[in-house]
Amino acid sequence: MSEHRRKQSNPGGTSPDRGAGQPPPRPQGGPPPRRTARPQGQNQTTAQPRMTRAEMRKAAQSKGRRGAGAANGMEGGPPGGGRGGKGPAGPSGPPPKRFIDYPRWGKGGVRRWLPSFKQILSGCLMMFAAVVGLVGYAYATTTVPPVNPSTQQQNNIFYWADGKTIMATTGTVNRQNVHLTDVPVAVQEDFQAAEDETFRTNSGVDPMSILRAVRNMVTGGAVQSGSTITQQWVKNSILANSSQTATRKFSEIMISVKIGQGYYTKDQVLEGYLNSNYYGRGANGIEAAAEAYYGVHAQQLTVSEGAFIAATVNQPSFYQQIDTDPNVKPQAIARWTYVLNRMVHNNWMTAADRAQYTPDKFPMPIVWNQNASLNGQVGYLVETAQNYVESHTNPKVTDAEFAKGGFRVYTTFDKKKIADMSAAVDKMQKDHLDPKKRPKTDTFIQTGAASIDPSTGAVVALYGGPGMDKGHFVNNANTSGVPVGSTFKPIVMAAALQNGAILTPGAQSSPITPDSKFNGDNGITIKNQQGNLLTDAADPTGILHQQNDDNTKRGFITLRTAMDDSVNTPYVQLGEDVGYSNVEKMATDLGLDHTILTHDTAGFYIGTSTPSAIRMANVYATFASGGIYHDPYSVAKLDYSGADQQPVLSKPLMKPVMTPSTANTINSMLQDVIKNGTATPAQVINRPAAGKTGTTDEYKSAWFIGYTPQLATAVTMFREDPAHPTLVSMSGAGGYPKFFGRALPLQVWVNYMSQALNGLPATSFPPAPTLGTGSNESGAPSPSASASASASSSASASRSAAPSTSPSAPPSNSPSTSPSATDTCLLFACITPSSSPTDTGSASPSSSRTKRATPTWTP
Repeated sequence: MSEHRRKQSNPGGTSPDRGAGQPPPRPQGGPPPRRTARPQGQNQTTAQPRMTRAEMRKAAQSKGRRGAGAANGMEGGPPGGGRGGKGPAGPSGPPPKRFIDYPRWGKGGVRRWLPSFKQILSGCLMMFAAVVGLVGYAYATTTVPPVNPSTQQQNNIFYWADGKTIMATTGTVNRQNVHLTDVPVAVQEDFQAAEDETFRTNSGVDPMSILRAVRNMVTGGAVQSGSTITQQWVKNSILANSSQTATRKFSEIMISVKIGQGYYTKDQVLEGYLNSNYYGRGANGIEAAAEAYYGVHAQQLTVSEGAFIAATVNQPSFYQQIDTDPNVKPQAIARWTYVLNRMVHNNWMTAADRAQYTPDKFPMPIVWNQNASLNGQVGYLVETAQNYVESHTNPKVTDAEFAKGGFRVYTTFDKKKIADMSAAVDKMQKDHLDPKKRPKTDTFIQTGAASIDPSTGAVVALYGGPGMDKGHFVNNANTSGVPVGSTFKPIVMAAALQNGAILTPGAQSSPITPDSKFNGDNGITIKNQQGNLLTDAADPTGILHQQNDDNTKRGFITLRTAMDDSVNTPYVQLGEDVGYSNVEKMATDLGLDHTILTHDTAGFYIGTSTPSAIRMANVYATFASGGIYHDPYSVAKLDYSGADQQPVLSKPLMKPVMTPSTANTINSMLQDVIKNGTATPAQVINRPAAGKTGTTDEYKSAWFIGYTPQLATAVTMFREDPAHPTLVSMSGAGGYPKFFGRALPLQVWVNYMSQALNGLPATSFPPAPTLGTGSNESGAPSPSASASASASSSASASRSAAPSTSPSAPPSNSPSTSPSATDTCLLFACITPSSSPTDTGSASPSSSRTKRATPTWTP
């Protein structure tokens, strides 16, 4: 083979039988000779030796440099401009040496800007290394601060409206620290099952717990904290900071990891955790919680009781009301069940032992006996003010933070007016309620009342019940569930004055005035704005026949007369003509929460809704202020001496919600109720006043809401067995077969207002505007043919005479009294229920009071 090649090579010249530059002949039957790369511009000849691989690489690099030069206008570059001739102007050779090839060399379009897989992987590795380095540095430089001493805890001070006199002190930390050995092992495991199942093995932080908590939250599973027990203890006792910030959370994690490496033992962490938690009912620590919920020491807790206490950690304020709010118990049982099931899952309890803890064996906590120093109304005042602070501060103050102390709360409560209101209720009960004599009618009669300054919205007084120290923990002044009856009618009238009414289907709204006439007969049918009759499944005909409290044939009467006598049918039809949406908007503009407003039914317009006494007092205060709404408030100022950020108390909302013309027209109509209508006994206060009575079907609730330009007060009464939270009839209570709002609620109002306004000048309301002629309901007689209407309203005219001041005989079953000229028993003894105007105002009030323990606001 070498001989053959040497013969073919002719370094001195060309082959004799081939011309110069011709390739050598291919051997017969052999493979074609390989072409040897030569530098550009050189042809392959037999006179040129074969290039080695290294020579070929150098030649290619040289060609690339020349190509790049040509691409920049120099000679030697290929016309394509790019590598291999690709791309409009890219380099033809390899990229220049750069640390990071980005944007990518030799790529065109979007690909030029897309990082390669190697670049992405390298970037991720670099970021991971940076994070690891940062975390490592943070861990190395983190120190574990000492636990905050409990001596730093303070109490809270509540002041009366004068800003100087102390009303109550609360917030001294209710904690008795115990050793872990004083807590049964099963109870310790309850907490681990509820909050951190891997506590004994994790390093202080458990990523899987965080992922599990997120998954449960997304999928609607059982609520479980993403923080370990160590993290929670660090947050509560070392950082003493629960703000939801990244820096706080990072510090918490770093310290927890440091602690998990042996800075504290697991027993020390668990002991500190159990002693530092807030469990509700003012209890800080497991010992105080055992006392508050079960009246035992921590070492006496059973595994079942411990499971419930462990369940309170995430929602202490919610679970603390389990003995008063029926909505709490089902959720408490569900959480208690979850904890016990996790005990079995972690082999801390056998399935056989778990089987004995069925829902009917739920360990119901004892009745909550709150601070004994908060006697009488003070307990309700403190609760109301604290609720207001927690709902109207930024950053928001939690009840757990409140329990730590350090707050100075300056309330709006007037000490004298509080005493006057309590005395008024006590006098009414002493004079007219006798549970021993009439146990079937006079037991479980409850009263709630609230008084508001119309010019500011400040709550100056309230009556929540006999007192938390007497075992009555629900604030009757700030609770929902009691229908307001006919006291809702002024809201309907205000909506009509503001919006007009569609009196003819398809027509435009017509103006409404107090002189507009509507059918006041009993049992009439009601039409909606489309002219269709309202239905009633309970009626044999299937059609609603709206009822009044009596069968008096009144014919067409004015809305003013209907307000005076509290006639239902005109205001139900008026509400339909005005429209549910307009009436609902007026109610919410006046501060009533839409959740307590009943649905679009006939009863809505005459008081089936269930706002609190505080909210209804504020509605009437808005009328007194000329249509300017003030959000009711019970705290005027807040100071905090803690180390955290100073919480700022929000300013109460103030806005006009109706024209002064509308407000003053309502004031005029409600003054007539006291002058001529169902509330004539209120004249005894001897000053300009306005108000409205209200009573619901079966006398399950009775109201009187009255006001002067200086003060608006609402009084409600109802009957309810605390063991069975459902309203029952008050018929016969106090000796009255029909329990109207003009009876005992009005007496409380008069007794209170007479004292509360003592020393203040008698102030008149602004005069009512002249509204002109209002439109009447379809079918009302024309002015030229209104003789029958005049006859039907003669009873109303006769009421214009001054009421008698001499008392008539009370009902035969009422308490016998010997009233003096100023004795307030004259207020209802002089007019017996059978002969007085009615004030029933509910078509079908709900008797269920499942929402009673849920405040409708936080004044």
